[in-house]
Amino acid sequence: MLKIVENNLTDMKGGKKTGRVFMPSGATVLKLEEIRKRRGVSLEQISDRTKISTRFLRAIETEEFEKLPGGVFNTSYIRQYASAIGFAENELLGKYAAFEDSRQKADQNEQAQCEARRGWTVRWVNWFRTSPAVRQY
Repeated sequence: MLKIVENNLTDMKGGKKTGRVFMPSGATVLKLEEIRKRRGVSLEQISDRTKISTRFLRAIETEEFEKLPGGVFNTSYIRQYASAIGFAENELLGKYAAFEDSRQKADQNEQAQCEARRGWTVRWVNWFRTSPAVRQY
């Protein structure tokens, strides 16, 4: 189950903006930005070392995993980011795995609802085609 969490972000000019982040229910927010800043490392430094776009690093930091490119890139980027700030890779990967599980369950629920609607439409069309009242016209 996904829940919407309000996330306060700072844009490049220092202004505050609010965004929505989808997270698994009961998930705790890791304070990765605070950890990174305490270690004295900037996103640009991590980007230079890892060759990962700052946009993707910011997505990892704010736990907006849906903004990552997908596939094996996600786990690789998360590992590299965790290593760069001295954070436990397994903890961050566990957070990502929980997000992926929740997203897959949400996708399966949505697909089941679509199939149910499609089944209803097919039954209605079949009934309409075989109805004797319709055949008169």
